Formats: sequence, C-alpha cells, structure tokens
Amino acid sequence: MEEADRQLLRRCRVRLVSELQVVALWDALLSRGLFTPDMIEDIKRAGSGSRRDQARQLITDLETRGRQALPLFISCLEDTGQDTLASFLRSNRQTATLWKPTPGKPTPVVLKPETPRPVDTGSRGFGDIRAPETPRGNVSPHAYVLNADPCGHCLIINNVNFCRESGLGTRKGSNVDCEKLRRRFCLLHFSVEVKCDLTAKKMVLALVELAQRDHSSLDCCVVVILSHGCQASHRQFPGAVYGTDGCSVSLERIVNIFNGTACPSLGGKPKLFFIQACGGGQKDHGFEVTSEDSAPEDRASGSNPEPDATPFQEGSRTSDQLDAISSLPTPSDIFVSYPTFPGFVSWRDTQNGSWYIETLDNVFEQWAHLEDLQSLLLRVANDVSVKGIYKQMPGYISFLRKKFFFKTQ
Repeated sequence: MEEADRQLLRRCRVRLVSELQVVALWDALLSRGLFTPDMIEDIKRAGSGSRRDQARQLITDLETRGRQALPLFISCLEDTGQDTLASFLRSNRQTATLWKPTPGKPTPVVLKPETPRPVDTGSRGFGDIRAPETPRGNVSPHAYVLNADPCGHCLIINNVNFCRESGLGTRKGSNVDCEKLRRRFCLLHFSVEVKCDLTAKKMVLALVELAQRDHSSLDCCVVVILSHGCQASHRQFPGAVYGTDGCSVSLERIVNIFNGTACPSLGGKPKLFFIQACGGGQKDHGFEVTSEDSAPEDRASGSNPEPDATPFQEGSRTSDQLDAISSLPTPSDIFVSYPTFPGFVSWRDTQNGSWYIETLDNVFEQWAHLEDLQSLLLRVANDVSVKGIYKQMPGYISFLRKKFFFKTQ
C-alpha cells in the first residue's frame, strides 16, 4: 500500500472502526480479491468477535493488501451502500494526492496547526527514542479494546490522616498526588471517584462495592491507593496498605476482590492497580555507577522526602524469601504497579507529592498517546531510579494477556 494511503487509514481509523458495517463487506471483499476466505475467517474471530474488533482488524490487515487496496476497499464500501464512508475516504485521498510532490517542482508549503512532539521527561537511557511513526493502535492487533466512553471506573483511595493510636504520621503531599491522578484519569476517559481517609474496613467495603457494580458496558477498571504500607505474607501479590485506623489490608486481598468470581462483569477486561505505599522499611542506598547513568542534581536534592513505611509486624520474618518460592496461580487481565521493590521504602515529598506519582503523571502526559502501559511504566522506573540520595525502584506484576493502550482521544 502507498504510504499516503496507509497514513490516511491511520488518521481515519477511529471513524472507520466506529461506523464500518463490516458484516456487509465479506462478499465484496472476497469478490474483489482483497482477502482470501481464510483471512476473512481470521478477521471474524478477531478479539471478542464484536463488530468493532472485526472492523479494527480489517483496517489493520488492509494495509498489507497491496497498492490498490484502498481504492478497492472504497469500491467495496460503495457496493455495500456505505456511501458516506466511501465519500469520506475518497475525498480525503484526493486531497492528499493534490499535495503529492512532483519531481523537479518545489513542494508546496502547507500551513497547519503543529502537533506537539513528545518531550523527553529526562529519562536517562530513553533520550534517543523518537516517537514511532506508527500510531499506537497499530502497534499490535493483540491489544485490549477501549471503545466505551467513559472506558471504565477509576477509584482513588487517598489516606492522609491516621488516628493517633496507629502510630502512623500524616502523609503530607498525598493530596497533590491525588489531584494529579484525578485529573489524569479524567483525561484518559475514566469516571473518577475519590474516597479519603478510610479505615481498613471501609477500604474493603469501597472496593467490594466497586467490584459489585455492573461493568458489562465498560472496558476497564482502575484502582489507585495512596497510603502507608508494609510487607505482608503473600502467595500472589506482595505488600499491604494501611487504613487510617492502623489496620492493614493485603494487596493480595484487594486484587482478589476483582477476580472472575467476585466481579464477573470485568471478566476478560483489564483491571489496573496503582499503589503508592511503601513495600517495607528498608532504605536503598544504591550503588556507584558511571557518570552517564546518574545525575549530580539527583544526588543533592534540596527536598526532604518522607517514607510511606512502617516495620513489618508479622512474626519474626524479615524477608519475602520463603514467599518468593511459592507457586503463582494464573489470574488474567490483572496489572499491579508498585512504587518500590518489595521490602523497601517509597519516598514522598511533602510539597510536591511522591516521586512515583509525580513521575507517573508526567510520563502519562507525554507518552500515553503513543505507548502501551508496560512501556510507560519502564519510563517511570527509569526516571524514579535516578532520583535522590536514597534510591527507589518501581516495578509491576502483570498478568495482562494483551497490550494495553489508554484511550487518549
């Protein structure tokens, strides 16, 4: 396919996926030789087999069907009565052809609003990366479909003030984190709800209430927890977070509230958990690296960050070694993002919020329209890892079956 035609399809993808009456096209696509019967069957089975999944796969595969693929496809649209889409594509294709440069003649200059280029957020090791020419929706046909608007619920639990008996301090700066994420997930087309200063019991009740909603018309669910944290005995997901009463709730319990049995309407849909809490009380002093891997300004920060940590209280165990050899089950469509390595401190600036959330918000702003979730979290890990005198290493546990791209348009 001509590059201009390929770019046109990519620009029009959202409208095509939304409006295309794909079932009516099968015979026309076969009669014009655009696809073989086997290829048609593969398209029919794409994703969940819904019309949108089939349309998305059809447009993706169309790019591989030769130089005349787009004109033939437009003819198929006209043959099946989809004249509005056919006219839309044909007129846009003719406009693009008018501006095609002719050898020996100067290329006309077209003035149009400039599309902002992604700005590198300071990621060492990512500085030479350029935004891919291929839009993120074409990175892989094996990606979760987010067509609903809003695409899902997002619950943010923000624990700032803890009772005196808990021995846990006020989490200054957490409201900054909360507001950043509330705004960010609204921009990413989620219906956002914020709950503040919940006891452990009320945290569980809020999560159970969310899981029991009908998510059948939605495509995703997000849970964000901002609190103090600690180590916890586990088989699946390490760590626990504190309610304002000083009682902890394990991440394992939180995640399992949303499993297929407890929340069937989210079956097969991505469930994302973002945790800002310590994984334990250890402080990472880091190790010496060459100058290009670290930045002097990060070693001498003028801020005075606080940890979101409390000591591990269960028995005399001081590490996760025994738990690390436990066999894991096979949950699907679960993604848990941690701000720090299990057992270690996560740092929070009292003025600017936590290192992890601040970086997460910046990376999502710059790159969410281009990259999948795991690529975004690699950028977050790289940025956070070079901050401060003490060190912090974010990570995640993923049981996603497909690539996940946030909805940004």
